[in-house]
Amino acid sequence: MANRIDPTTGAQFASVNHMDAYMIDLWNATVARNDRVIHVGDFAHRADPKRLRAIFSRLHGQKFLVIGNHDDKATLELGWAAPPQHLLNVTDNAQRVVACHYGLRVWPGARRGALHVYGHSHGRLPGNSLSTDVGVDCWDLRPVSLDEIRMRLALSPAPVDGETADPETDTNDGVQP
Repeated sequence: MANRIDPTTGAQFASVNHMDAYMIDLWNATVARNDRVIHVGDFAHRADPKRLRAIFSRLHGQKFLVIGNHDDKATLELGWAAPPQHLLNVTDNAQRVVACHYGLRVWPGARRGALHVYGHSHGRLPGNSLSTDVGVDCWDLRPVSLDEIRMRLALSPAPVDGETADPETDTNDGVQP
C-alpha cells in the first residue's frame, strides 16, 4: 500500500490506522490525565462510531468540544466533560479565551485582551497577536498548551486597526444574562 500523506503537514503514514496511532501517542505525550483540553471541532470526519469511541477513550484529559462543521451525532455523543457548544468562553489563570471552530473577526472581551482560538481553516486564515488557529495541522499534529499559544501570539502581528474593535460595548462582558 502506498504511503498516505497528510496534505497539511506533509507527514507520511502507511495507513489511517498508523496516523491515528501516531496522533493518539502525540496527544497523550502532551496531555496529562487531569488536563483540560478544548477541541475546536472536526474531531473525526466520517469515522465509524465504534472506532471513534475507541479512539476517544484512549485520549488523556478532561475533553471539551467546540462543535465543528464535520462533527456528527456520534461525535457529539462521546463522553465530553460538558455538552458540546458552538462557542466556549473559559478563563485560565486570569486569561480569558474564546474558542470557536471558526475564526472570528470580533469576539467577546477582545477589547480587554481576551484571546481567540479557532480551527476549521487548516492554517489558511492568518491570526494575529490575539487570535490563532490551534488546529493540530498547524501544530505538528498535536494539541498545544495555553503557554505555547501565548508564545505564538507574541510573535504574531498586532490586529489591524479596528479588526477586533467591536462597535458595541460589552456591558456584560459577553456573558448572557
